Amino acid sequence: MVTPSALAFVESPVQLLNVLEWAYAHPGVQPQLDGVPRQRGRRAGGADLPGPAPRPVDAASCLRIVVLPPTDPMSRGQLRRVAALARDEGHEVRWQEARGSRFAPLKALAALARDVRAARTVVVGDPFSRYVQLLLTLVRAEELVVVDDGTATMEFMAQTARGERLVRWHRVGGGGLPGRIRELAYAPVSATARRRFTPAAHRGHRVEVFSSMPVTAHGGMTLRVNDFAWTRARFGPPRLTRGTDLVGTSLVETGVVDPDRYVDAVRALTLEHGATRYFAHRRESPEKLRALSRATGLEIVRPDLPLELIARRGPVGRTIVSFPSTVVHTLPYALTGTGVTVAVCDVDPAWLTGSASPRARSFLAGVTDTARDVRRLPAQAAPTA
Repeated sequence: MVTPSALAFVESPVQLLNVLEWAYAHPGVQPQLDGVPRQRGRRAGGADLPGPAPRPVDAASCLRIVVLPPTDPMSRGQLRRVAALARDEGHEVRWQEARGSRFAPLKALAALARDVRAARTVVVGDPFSRYVQLLLTLVRAEELVVVDDGTATMEFMAQTARGERLVRWHRVGGGGLPGRIRELAYAPVSATARRRFTPAAHRGHRVEVFSSMPVTAHGGMTLRVNDFAWTRARFGPPRLTRGTDLVGTSLVETGVVDPDRYVDAVRALTLEHGATRYFAHRRESPEKLRALSRATGLEIVRPDLPLELIARRGPVGRTIVSFPSTVVHTLPYALTGTGVTVAVCDVDPAWLTGSASPRARSFLAGVTDTARDVRRLPAQAAPTA
């Protein structure tokens, strides 16, 4: 087996999709598996789309993708399907369980250590992941690449610019004394990760951010825009329906938005825009989705791939409405030139739970305010009481 010069670690379907986009945007990164044909995309009607011819394999610049799957079935199912697309592209994909048992993280770390140390380029999808940060203590790579894990990239860039420790925007303090002890024990790992995310020209250490988010490079970082060129080359354009599609979020599941207010908002948007389908986020609970279906009459769709791929393959509504989330930044790229309108509905501060992070209001507003090529919908479109 060839030792890869580029090694990617992904923990979610969208991270894996963004690694494929990164590889496509970097012609020097070649598929590792010789003789695997690139698969053609398909139009909604079933006709094949021509794809570019396979590129020659250069063993010195190949990519291996390591999937560190979560435990929830929806995420695992989507990951397996995106992994199949990656294999169709000729990339090697390794499925490495790092959760589910007490010793799984240590076993995975031991299994990956050799490749991590040997890789010249390391690609990560979630800089906030404690497991990824643990892997970074072994990294000797000349280049570290961060691809999007949704809107988390915005907070990552802001926190690294300010020299702060990496904390997810929706996370609130807690855990009492045991939690504080765990934080202290983990502090050296976190500090090492922050250093790895800091370019150092004198050591030949480069950091690239490959993102669709509205972020600005700082401190010697390189920023490259992810415009979903691979997705557009492989799939679509989609057939458009006459209706409106709504996109779900996990704001309830992360404790940011009150469940009843969320259902009320979706009901109001459904009535106002004539929506017929609701594309569920992979983390949305079955109980919430059943409540939404009863309250709105919407067809609940649980996508088997990231929404950027689902929408590009079609069929899809002429208008897609979402609350502040990743898709208000990614779909305008993926659907460019298709005639689809992406609209974003503001989150009224009254919808936030009492336990929501103090950063929640400003962060969600920032996601909306910085979205490009979208239609803005006021929060008043949904009931506030």
